[in-house]
Amino acid sequence: MITQEQIPAVLEHPVFDAEGSKIGDANHVFFDDATGRPEWVSIKTGFFGTSESFVPIRDAVMVEDHLEVPYSKGKVKDAPNVDVDSGGHLSESEEVRLYEYYGMAWDDAWQQANQPGEKGWARSETGTTGVAGTRSMEAGTAAMGTGTDRGADMRGTEDGAMTRSEEHMHVGAERYETGRARLRKYVVTEEVQQTVPLRHEEVRLEREPITDANRGDAMAGPEISEAEHEVTLHAERPVVQTETVPVERVRLSTEEVAEEETVTGEVRKERIAAEGVEDDEGGRPRP
Repeated sequence: MITQEQIPAVLEHPVFDAEGSKIGDANHVFFDDATGRPEWVSIKTGFFGTSESFVPIRDAVMVEDHLEVPYSKGKVKDAPNVDVDSGGHLSESEEVRLYEYYGMAWDDAWQQANQPGEKGWARSETGTTGVAGTRSMEAGTAAMGTGTDRGADMRGTEDGAMTRSEEHMHVGAERYETGRARLRKYVVTEEVQQTVPLRHEEVRLEREPITDANRGDAMAGPEISEAEHEVTLHAERPVVQTETVPVERVRLSTEEVAEEETVTGEVRKERIAAEGVEDDEGGRPRP
């Protein structure tokens, strides 16, 4: 169970589901009005934290710098949308809807929490739950307290001063998968033409007159006879051989490209108006 002392470590920290997937960031922690114990945590989900889902904090645990809840990411994101009233409370009907969605019996939980010796949560008769303020990014601290404490702050303090608060929008980036790329090697066959010089032998008849130089060879045989002489001809023909040669190395790599995108959101700001008095400069009352 998360204690009040752990709330500063919960707010605006990541929340992971039972399988280790990030759901979002913790935005608010809701307390039971009767006991002041934390009961619900709201989680900013969706792109840029535009949605907010509620999940029981009873079985949640702090692991290093994040909160783990025993529910899947899809289960939390599909939780019923509930509205928090101006006093920072959940209505009984909305809380019952959340209990039913998470398979928790609201009446059984109330009776178990109020039995003597039990360490479960007690519940106020109205069934409402107070909200702890979000942690201020500027101050770096978390505002903790029940709905009653927040109401006291709205009315003012003993010194007669009233605290004015406002929401600041903080835009972050969520990494998501946009597609996949792969390398695949396959074999294609294509025709290649190449000109090769080829040589061949041809027969040519040569005649030479009888001269003093060749007369001896010419008269070496019989005077009248038959004879035959054969010549072998040669030619070249193309021979094709293939050789496998590595030509390049190919790999996939990724690079990050930064671009700017304008995000529009709504933030709430408190204004303080003085009635029946003028401001320090004698004009209209200051907002």
